[in-house]
Order: sequence, then structure tokens, then C-alpha cells
Amino acid sequence: MELRIEQVTKTYGAKHVLNQFSVVLKEGIYGLLGPNGAGKSTLMNIITDNLASTSGTVYWEGKRIQSLGKQYREILGYMPQQQGMYDEFTVEHFLWYMASLKGMKKKAAKEQINQLLSVVNMTENRKKLLKGLSGGMKQRVLLAQALLNDPKILILDEPTAGLDPKERIRIRNLISEIALNKIVLLATHVVSDIEYTAKELILMNDGVLIAKDTPSNLIKMVTDQVWEIKVKEADLKEIAKKYKVSNIIAEEDGIVVRIIEKKEAIENQWNPVMVRPNLEDLYLYLFH
Repeated sequence: MELRIEQVTKTYGAKHVLNQFSVVLKEGIYGLLGPNGAGKSTLMNIITDNLASTSGTVYWEGKRIQSLGKQYREILGYMPQQQGMYDEFTVEHFLWYMASLKGMKKKAAKEQINQLLSVVNMTENRKKLLKGLSGGMKQRVLLAQALLNDPKILILDEPTAGLDPKERIRIRNLISEIALNKIVLLATHVVSDIEYTAKELILMNDGVLIAKDTPSNLIKMVTDQVWEIKVKEADLKEIAKKYKVSNIIAEEDGIVVRIIEKKEAIENQWNPVMVRPNLEDLYLYLFH
């Protein structure tokens, strides 16, 4: 199982939204990380064949996705970030509609819709109109439609946006379970959603691939550069101006500030204590 993105470029006038972007994806979860405007949504729209690239090609099992047509769409599941749904449809009606677009047979569609409503915890809301759902509930419906027809490639754009912590963990665990025999590309700003579930992370900025590696290997980029210092509240503005601050915790005897910086650049008066870096530290280090 292989999805190959080869030298894909997308331009709008003189602006390169993607610039010769190349990665190879096999079974497992890949976290797609980058700041707003990095080109993540454009990349996903090209992979799903919703957008044509200016140059370069996407291959599924060695064949151009454009040449596969319906065959490619049948093995693809896509959950967009924008909730462009039919407000007058009920949850169940929407899933039946999406199943028909995917060419599913009635019996298989019925079985999967019932199963997926349970999986995303929406069985009791199946008769509700989409316009009456909360943002988080709409996210769960969008995930359910992406899973119809048991796709081999699953593209998820901010799948846990709007979910409360309990539901976010539930959906995150579900994605981990279903990824055993799929290629899952998951774009998110919630770093904790992929730190312990992603096989590899794809880091991008300004349409360019920055790195692709396991989370543990990538975090090594900030080894010996993450520190905690204890300061007074009056010092916070000065600290924020001088260093990259990843976390602030108020304690009884002062404020603990987590910063990312080389030790020689930290003033001795703060008595920095080295701490173990995490993925949020890496994100701040690369994209601050």
C-alpha cells in the first residue's frame, strides 16, 4: 500500500502555495503539522483530487490518481475542515446521501451507517437536522461519512476541532484503531492528538517540506534547548520579549516559565533548569 506525492507544485500567479513537495506514505498515521498558510489544506485537496496541481503528480500504487478516476474515489475517505453540510438533512439522511455518492449498495450502506453512528457516538442524534447540531457533533458526522465504504486512504483535516477533551480522546483512539490497515493523513493544530499516535510527522511551511520523521527523532532537534525558569509576575513581559515561551505555570512562590533557547543565550540570573522537550516545544521552535 503506497501513496506517493512526487514534486507537487501549486501556484496562484507568482505565489507558490506548494513548491516541489514530495513524500511517500504507507500504512499508518501521519501527522501533518505547519502554521496557517503552510499549504496543508492545498496538499490535502490535491491528494483527494479536488484540486489540480500546477505540476507534479500523486500516485496510488504506482498509478496516477487522475487515471484511476472512480476506482481511486472508492478507496478514499476525506473529512474536510470546513463544515459544508446540507442543513435540512438529518444525520442519517446525510450519511445515506454520502453512501450513495460512494456507490455503496443498500445493504452494506445500512450496516455501515448503523455501525458508524455508534462509533462516533451519534446514534441517539440520527434523526436530528444537521443545522441543529453543535460544531463538535458536526465534526463527528463528518468523520463518520469519511469512514463509509472502509477507505484505504483517510484524509482528516482538523478532525477533533470543536470536541470536548473526552470526545477528542475518544476520536483520537478510534483513529488509532482504524489506522492499522489504512494510510491516514491527519492535519491538526492540537499537537497532543498526534504526538503519541502518529507513525511519522510531516512538517511543512510556505509550501515546502521541512522534515518527515518519527516524533521521537524530530523532538531531538530541540534536545538541550528546553528550560524552565522561575520568575516573578513583573518579569513576564521581559521574558516573553527575549525568549520563545512554550508554557507558563503559576505557583505559590513564583511563576514557572518554559522557554526554548540555547543555554548560552539565557541570562544566568534566571537559573535555568533543563527539561525534557516535547512536540509542542518543537513546533514552537520551528514555527514561532
